[in-house]
Amino acid sequence: MATRNDVREIALSLSEVQEDVPGFAFSVPAGRKRKGFAWVWLERVHPKQSRVPNPEVLAVRGANLDAKEVLLMADPVAFFDEPHYSGYPAVLVRLAKIRKANLRLLLTDAWATLAPKALVEAHSADARRGSGEPMLRPKKAKASTTKITKDTK
Repeated sequence: MATRNDVREIALSLSEVQEDVPGFAFSVPAGRKRKGFAWVWLERVHPKQSRVPNPEVLAVRGANLDAKEVLLMADPVAFFDEPHYSGYPAVLVRLAKIRKANLRLLLTDAWATLAPKALVEAHSADARRGSGEPMLRPKKAKASTTKITKDTK
């Protein structure tokens, strides 16, 4: 369903996103640093050996642990977790199991969670002019309001 090219297209359409090409990761400015909101999953294939990139799975930062749990319960085929991410608000996404429209919502929320408020507001104004649909900045204290629909294939 979704591909790495879709991830790249969506992520780079968001304001001030930078791609880390060798690592397939996307970040947004946060003060003097950049914060990653989506990156290729580094899978532990063999115990006690280095993790290796799994290009079929994307790690995506969420607003909080409640938002993560909502996604995991909404579609356990597309979304999953592993011990490495336990207690961290990122969800793992099987790209072949998520629709591009849902991926767009997920990445936009992840970006808005970490981007400076002024940047999100400017991007939201541009999006409203272009699509007629408002974007909301997810609150860090509450679960994301993104509605991910379960793929039924």
